[in-house]
Amino acid sequence: MSGADNFATGTERADRALLSRIESPADLRALSPEQAAEVARALRAEIVQRVSQSGGHLASSLGAVELITALHYTFDTPRDRLVLDVGHQGYAHKMLTGRRSGFERIGKEGGIGKFLRRGESSYDHFGAGHAGTSISAALGMAQAFSQRGERRIAIAMIGDGGMTAGMAFEALNHAGDLRQKNLVVVLNDNEMSISPNVGAMSSYLSRKLSAPLVRRVKGWAKEFLGGLPGDMLHWAQKAEESIKVFFSPGMLFEALGFKYVGPIQGHRMPVLLETFQNVKAMLENGDGPILVHALTAKGYGYEPAQRDPFRYHGVGKFDVESGKFPPSTPGPPKYQKVFAQTLIRMAKEDERIIGITAAMADGTSLDMFKRAFPKRFYDVGIAEQHAVTFAAGLAAEGMKPVAAIYSTFLQRAYDQVVHDVCVQNLDVTFAMDRAGLVGADGATHQGLYDLAYLRALPNIVVMSPKDENELQHMLKTALEYPGPAALRYPRGAGFGVALDAELRAIPLGEAELLRDGDDALIVAYGTRANDALHAAEELAAEGSSVAVLNARFAKPLDETRILRAARRVRAVLTVEEHAAAGGFGGALLELFARAGVSAAVRCLAIPDRLIEHGDPAAQHAELGLDSAGMARALRELL
Repeated sequence: MSGADNFATGTERADRALLSRIESPADLRALSPEQAAEVARALRAEIVQRVSQSGGHLASSLGAVELITALHYTFDTPRDRLVLDVGHQGYAHKMLTGRRSGFERIGKEGGIGKFLRRGESSYDHFGAGHAGTSISAALGMAQAFSQRGERRIAIAMIGDGGMTAGMAFEALNHAGDLRQKNLVVVLNDNEMSISPNVGAMSSYLSRKLSAPLVRRVKGWAKEFLGGLPGDMLHWAQKAEESIKVFFSPGMLFEALGFKYVGPIQGHRMPVLLETFQNVKAMLENGDGPILVHALTAKGYGYEPAQRDPFRYHGVGKFDVESGKFPPSTPGPPKYQKVFAQTLIRMAKEDERIIGITAAMADGTSLDMFKRAFPKRFYDVGIAEQHAVTFAAGLAAEGMKPVAAIYSTFLQRAYDQVVHDVCVQNLDVTFAMDRAGLVGADGATHQGLYDLAYLRALPNIVVMSPKDENELQHMLKTALEYPGPAALRYPRGAGFGVALDAELRAIPLGEAELLRDGDDALIVAYGTRANDALHAAEELAAEGSSVAVLNARFAKPLDETRILRAARRVRAVLTVEEHAAAGGFGGALLELFARAGVSAAVRCLAIPDRLIEHGDPAAQHAELGLDSAGMARALRELL
């Protein structure tokens, strides 16, 4: 069906009128089951319309509309707790909980967030931007209710992509051991997280439901049932369901201590409402914990998104009728593309190079590497801890693995980075994508802490390029260094600088003097070096001589060059797109204290507070991390 066919004018008007009456789930629960189905239909139409104008997470939200509507209709939220894994499936949840009007500014400064946030609504019971956390959080809530003797229910809704996270199975195992009577886990099974799912769990879910034997058993049952009288037909249908469950993933979850319900059709409201009412009755009889397995389609109900859910996962503005996006404006290549192209280039010369990602092949541009070297590429699913130790194992046997993981997601594998890579001094390269401010995705996705958690570790080299040309040379540097190395780079397009034809390794720890000066010094780490040059030029026009150093390395520091420059000037300004605590500026302050540098020093960095969603350029200006802010800070220092 097309977008136009899906939203017939008369039906749309009636559905929208009904939806306009919903300010909270309590309003939804006042409707009949048939009206609840109409609300779900209206929600789908509104999500498509709103996201087409503002951008956002489309396919995942469309696939969860009926599930979320049925859960709010059946359970007593917010008294009963609904925890959504990650949250990019939660637009229907936001609309049903009083935030429909906020979608005009979703992901923008001052607007509602793309993900669930406890501070945004009393219905956002647990905030998360990282997958695999919902079952653990809901189990904790359910146990708290039990401790207090309260008859309340906690529901975790997790996609099958989230089930690739080891933490999800740790929680399932614990819940089964506790025999938690007030916990429901809803498995939203659409065979995708963002990219198509990988791994044995996803394969198991798909394989068991499509196996030839299962299909033959169903066929035999259908033929057999057709010739039975009424009473026998009822019991035969029960037998067919038992056979179906025997061959389904139910055995796995039952072994973990859960009562398994499903698989059920996740887009049929009557089925969902009846199922969840039955689940409530089971809980009242002490039959928890329960896992409900719902089969859904990502992008359901809007043909372009259902046909290509990967492309329509996170979108900008588009035309609803055609599903087409505005033509892209030619511009500089993205850092991600430069990274992947450089890695492919080096892999052609060194067969030991391996590409690894944790469910972000497209986001990191490692899908390009996969096409070039399919046998040397691994997507481990949403399992960053495993990704890092898997890389360590490869390195232990002489391979040169490159783990391309967003800065915000590498945090999840910190223990593995410490013990499995750095302590053993193994040759693993970490390509930390999305370092710095990331825009509309907000606080959970900001890459602002990697320097603090890496520079304290032994053996590791930590670096960041000033532009996309330097990125390709740093990747070569990292791969030639015989131990752990990490390079951080931002999301999106570079500056459009020329890319050198020949790759060269940068001498380890060597900073680059971009501009000389005698009054003040800016030591910049990463892409802020370009704004630092503009600030120096602004001060030069006012009569002040400002030197600019591109540090390139946070570890090891170019102590000789930095100290020589710092001792010539009256003021030193450090600049980085990272948290001030534990960051690059802190490393220089430690160096200056040891060396007795007397210049006045100020560190420009991200302050000790959460940075929410918004336009990165506006946030740079507000935080003083643009050229104007640097010039202002220098004037005050001088």
